Amino acid sequence: MQRVVFNAHNLTSLDTAIAEYWREIGLAYPDGYVDRYAADMFLRKSTVEYLGSAHYDDQLSVLCRVASLGRSSMTMRFEIWCDQPAHPSPLVTAELVYVNVSVGTMRPEPLPEDLRTRVRSYERTAPD
Repeated sequence: MQRVVFNAHNLTSLDTAIAEYWREIGLAYPDGYVDRYAADMFLRKSTVEYLGSAHYDDQLSVLCRVASLGRSSMTMRFEIWCDQPAHPSPLVTAELVYVNVSVGTMRPEPLPEDLRTRVRSYERTAPD
């Protein structure tokens, strides 16, 4: 037994952070996004760097932000930190790229302007 959190569970933590992000900007998923815009966000790319390991019963914090808004895509950046003082740096960093698609055609379409406005209003550092 390795006694560390299995690497794939980090993506689950990122997915939970994204759900909370949507709630924070007033677009709880799926109703706030899918129903409002007749669109959905699909993961296109994930890059995860493992810098350390979380252990069972560690308390973790997941930080996330929208780093850039493209025509039909959105890039989010993440850090997972252990909440104990013995871990002064992130355990995981990640970047996920999502593409906005029409629910009817499943083809990429531009990000809704309302989404752009909400993200820009929420972020301390404006996305690219």
